[in-house]
Amino acid sequence: MDFIIRPVKFEDAEDINEMRRMDGVRETILSITSERIADTEDFIKRLGPNDHVFVAEVTENGVKKVVGIVGLHVNSSPRLRHSAKVGIMVHRDYQGKGIGRALLNTVLDLADNWLKLVRVELTVLVDNEKAIKLYESLGFKIEGIKKYAVIKNGKYADEYIMARYNL
Repeated sequence: MDFIIRPVKFEDAEDINEMRRMDGVRETILSITSERIADTEDFIKRLGPNDHVFVAEVTENGVKKVVGIVGLHVNSSPRLRHSAKVGIMVHRDYQGKGIGRALLNTVLDLADNWLKLVRVELTVLVDNEKAIKLYESLGFKIEGIKKYAVIKNGKYADEYIMARYNL
């Protein structure tokens, strides 16, 4: 599958919002079905110098479409400046095709070789086995569990805290 990875643009908001709300994605991230395009546009507008956000874009029948997004958000506190948080989502029809790995490799290269970060962390639902396997293959390790961390399908669900170190 051919795709490109590039920095996010304001015009990507509609595709990103569609992903955030779709079955097969929404359950694994912190979005809800009532989120609007304006919410996604606000997210993009508020990105600052410590926010590094990239999208995966495919072209199908001459139409460009965003099918994945990753964000590396560097802590601004002087004592936490060596660390960042990662968030990622991939369109349900494009999961398992290497897009998530490519997006993560993009921000991990930035973290390791340009920003010289020591710690990159993320959270993942404990039942999201495919994502956990991907994260572990990229060097992330489970550090702990956040009990009752999120609501998923009307019930409280736990999350793993995972981190990767570059010392």
